[in-house]
Amino acid sequence: MTRTHENRLLEIEDLQLGFDGAQGLLPALRGVSVHLDRGELVALVGQSGSGKSVTGLTVLRLLGANARIAKGAIRFDGQDLLSFSERQMRGIRGGRIAMVFQNAKASLNPIRRVGDTLADIVLAHDTTGLSRKQALQKVVGLMAQIGIALPEERARAYPSELSGGMCQRIGIAAALASDPELIIADEPTSALDVTTQQLVMDTLTEAARARGVAVIFITHDLALASEYCDRAVVMNAGRIVEEGPADRVFTDPQHPYTRALLDALPYGKTDASELRPMTWTDPEDSAPGAEGPRS
Repeated sequence: MTRTHENRLLEIEDLQLGFDGAQGLLPALRGVSVHLDRGELVALVGQSGSGKSVTGLTVLRLLGANARIAKGAIRFDGQDLLSFSERQMRGIRGGRIAMVFQNAKASLNPIRRVGDTLADIVLAHDTTGLSRKQALQKVVGLMAQIGIALPEERARAYPSELSGGMCQRIGIAAALASDPELIIADEPTSALDVTTQQLVMDTLTEAARARGVAVIFITHDLALASEYCDRAVVMNAGRIVEEGPADRVFTDPQHPYTRALLDALPYGKTDASELRPMTWTDPEDSAPGAEGPRS
């Protein structure tokens, strides 16, 4: 697919953000600039604390009261989300931009049937006057479309009655329920076994591509990122250190941090002696007075 500026959906420009702490402002994002085109699947990868989740949460303005944005812009479909009021953001969250959380079972209401939870999402963003019965019918149809077996039965279940993998699929259905333009998936497979990870990623990516939905896939798993994503963005210490086509980034990395990440992983290695510990540090963080990110 040829990418042009007309395809641009999300653009983050020079985003600088920190959190108030006991010792002053603790920087988390230090000049992050990244873009996402319509229908594109982009992976945000890096170690814990690199700023991946903070970047995703900042797009949706879901940070705590101690967050401080010092500089930057987040343009979604040409509009700067940082200038939006909270009321305007409520029309964006869960509607035009949806999120799949790391632990879907914990994010679902434990005392409501999952079908009712999904119907609430549909009705919250509906502009056509759907009844609750019609919203439930749409939910069951959506669950069937993304490969959930016995969707009517699953819709009547409570989260505690479903497996982690099934709840993660319900989380994907919840994200798709409002027909979003962008999904932010924050570590959606980290709590799942390898087989279920594959099934969940197949579900998410196939549904997104079929609908032309863009996805930001936040993950530690470089193998999943390379298999499913068009482009990879590597983060370290609140900065982007490398980005490019996923197949190139993970086979021919240009930055020493990306190479260090790959060397520390077991993929493609036949002996444990080939593994290398993560010893690379950002030279900018070694300067006197430099602060690491707290994300």
